[in-house]
Amino acid sequence: MGARGEWAPGYYISKAYPFIPISRIITPVHFESLYFDLDDTLYPASSGLWDAIRGRMNIYMQKFIDRPVDEIAKIRQQYLEQYGTTLRGLQAYYEVDTEEYLAFVHDLPLEEFIKPDPQLRQLILSLPQKRWIFTNSDRNHASRVLKILGLDDCFDGIIDILAVEFACKPDKAAYQKALQIGRDDDPQRCVIFDDSLRNLAPARELGFFTILVGKNGSDPQVDRVIPSLHELTHHLPELWEKAR
Repeated sequence: MGARGEWAPGYYISKAYPFIPISRIITPVHFESLYFDLDDTLYPASSGLWDAIRGRMNIYMQKFIDRPVDEIAKIRQQYLEQYGTTLRGLQAYYEVDTEEYLAFVHDLPLEEFIKPDPQLRQLILSLPQKRWIFTNSDRNHASRVLKILGLDDCFDGIIDILAVEFACKPDKAAYQKALQIGRDDDPQRCVIFDDSLRNLAPARELGFFTILVGKNGSDPQVDRVIPSLHELTHHLPELWEKAR
């Protein structure tokens, strides 16, 4: 196994990857599909882009809620925890124009935050599996981000918030809809990459192999933790074992 460890009920515990389910070790899996989150996953959180998007969400919310910005931020966080996204939280209480909201919060000069990433492009194109973008944002924003990163031709498609009929992550219905779109019958043959533990938990319950992106160390709630997608060859070399 490469790293020495010990057994615990249902798990193999190693220094490198503690609490790996035994089923993941005993039964090798040839992964068929990869589902990538977009924001703060394909590019680093340090870019500040997602912070800027959150700021515009707060501004938009002031159309409906007459509160100071700091209070709006707290309310938005409550919406996020209760409904999965700010949009769904707003829709629970107000008449919100979905297209207007999505256009407003993503109306940013993306080039000031993210740049082309030829190294990531080469890595993703080398992966032999089907590759999907799976995001709680809309297709327009995802397409703009991918184009700037130089990744617009690296994926089989974009599964956005509209494609899953607003049943966004972490709602299990979103993952099930994504599997339908990706034509994947067995989630155990699928890998999902996300920067949010909250979004990965239901995916793992469904059987996905889960990878937390943007952190160091390990976490028993997911199958792998990687600082960035650039280190994928080191942390999950078995992805390259399947010829497309």
